Amino acid sequence: MSDFITDLLSNPLLADGASGSFLFERSGRLSEANHVYEALNADNPDAIRDIHLAYLQSGARCLTTNTFGANSAYLKIMGEAGRVAELNNAGVKRAQEAIARFKEHTHSEKNYYILGSIGPSCDDELTAEEAAEIYQEQVEALIAAGVDALLLETFNSLAEVKTLLELINTLPNKPPVIVQMALQQNANNDWNVAPTSYVETAAELGVSVVGVNCCTPWDASAFIEQANSLDVVKEHKVLLSAMPNAGGFQRIGHRFMTAVNPEFMGKQARTFAAQGVRLIGGCCEVHPEHILEMNNYLQGSQVNQNSVQVRSQDAMEPNGPQAKAGNGPFSRKLMNGEFVVSVELLPSRGTSAAVLKHKIDFVKQLADSGLADALDITDGSRGIPLIPPGDFIGNIRQTLGWTAETGDKLELIPHFTTRDLNIMGLQSRLMGYYSQRINNVVFITGDPPKMSPTYPRSTAVFDANSVDMLNYTQHCLNAGVDFGGQRLGKQKDPRTHFTVGAGFEPEALDSKSEIAKLERKIDAGADYIMTQPAFRNDALSILEPYRQRVAVLIGVMVLTGLEHAKRVGQVPGVTIPDSILERLARFDNIEDQAKAGQEIAMEQIRWVRDNNWPGLYLMSPSSHDRVIDTLSALK
Repeated sequence: MSDFITDLLSNPLLADGASGSFLFERSGRLSEANHVYEALNADNPDAIRDIHLAYLQSGARCLTTNTFGANSAYLKIMGEAGRVAELNNAGVKRAQEAIARFKEHTHSEKNYYILGSIGPSCDDELTAEEAAEIYQEQVEALIAAGVDALLLETFNSLAEVKTLLELINTLPNKPPVIVQMALQQNANNDWNVAPTSYVETAAELGVSVVGVNCCTPWDASAFIEQANSLDVVKEHKVLLSAMPNAGGFQRIGHRFMTAVNPEFMGKQARTFAAQGVRLIGGCCEVHPEHILEMNNYLQGSQVNQNSVQVRSQDAMEPNGPQAKAGNGPFSRKLMNGEFVVSVELLPSRGTSAAVLKHKIDFVKQLADSGLADALDITDGSRGIPLIPPGDFIGNIRQTLGWTAETGDKLELIPHFTTRDLNIMGLQSRLMGYYSQRINNVVFITGDPPKMSPTYPRSTAVFDANSVDMLNYTQHCLNAGVDFGGQRLGKQKDPRTHFTVGAGFEPEALDSKSEIAKLERKIDAGADYIMTQPAFRNDALSILEPYRQRVAVLIGVMVLTGLEHAKRVGQVPGVTIPDSILERLARFDNIEDQAKAGQEIAMEQIRWVRDNNWPGLYLMSPSSHDRVIDTLSALK
């Protein structure tokens, strides 16, 4: 078995993105006479090497050679006849040089792989003789140059794929073969090529990896879902790949636009990994910035998905509602089944004393208003460094004089991001919180770090995810033992009494996966769930079956204007309906837009209360100036 296949079986591998659209972006020229993209392998080697380096620097482990159209038929049309072997050999060499240079500069000891790209002839009725005439020289040149796999990509005809595979199978020393077809669904959900026939045909012909490219992410997900039902996939006779475009045309407002947000592709990569895809990359308009986000999110997908259930004779019965009710007004109401309100606040980022004072003044006003039960404090939200929530809670208490004797007027809830600490650090932070009488936490796996280019590289740890931490806290710490099952102290009752929560995305890109995670969170012992902002009430119907199992706090966000709404709508998992955009767009003045945003939030709050949801989670990330007025909708 090749090292490439061995690595794929161990963990998903990240491939690169587009060559053609990236070359067009950099050169401003289409592939045309006197500027044939494949000819640049030999004629402008620096350009091709630099593209490969950009993808390696973004985290790609597999490079696709710039040989998509380097077959005899296409090169003849483009005026490059007679250069098939030269350009394919040069294409592999440019990738090899890029890998060597990258490893020299980074001292990386990882394995990197070269995929020899072969594109379609677009002849659905290709005979064996015609296939040999068009492709044999290209395939032989790629193999001789030392590719780790042959990548047949963007094919639309299964017959052409079959003919080409039969040719490849006659050649000696062939490497593993990857086949990717450009599958699409029409409005009736019918495929241009049936996924099951495609996968089974490829498996019969000895293909190692089968997948899709040059399609929308949602068509790629639909293909993966169907492929996963086949025995050849379940038995790992073939592995799956997905390299979709950066998006597809969607109606956004009154325009048709494409979704090319890098974070969208990052979350999509994590979804693919969760679906069992082993080779993940991108096609048209997927460039290094997208691959960087995909790499970040794939690191998060490799978190242990099966929490260790520590069995210890020292473990006591975990503390339950009675003990947790003493954690503060939020926990008391939650345990008694009363309506609860928590308001989100972002800690300060820099050193401004004025900013810190402004935030703490708001906390005092919120507490005095009596409209909220808790303040939840974000932890590196959006992957940006902020004052840690525990330290910020210390600032609040010191400034406002909230002591153990006086108690806190609001229950202070830190978001607890698992991204930044290993298992030892995670337990240590929780024990530190307990010693500071911080007894309520919201566990979040966390966004990958998103630092500016001038910031030192920040690496996510991801030793554990939110489900792991719910399990460890409820069934270890709240049972009086540490994560390894050792007793927390010699006193009669060493148990902690943390109230624990977690998050949920009602409009996640992969709703099945999100629901599966919700069920694991509930099974792990979550006391409450906070949702992402849901601007469509219908989207919350997905939670109806879980209302009797866990308290769900519905997320409501205060929009400050039309541009803010558009930015929020770009966040994967958040949908801003056209009706809200149109409502905000009626006003030219930003203050009028902000007032409309507040009115929308107040309407949502009333809906949450009137429909008997257990609680409300209010977010106002752009400004907290309107929070208290907005909460007046509860009166």
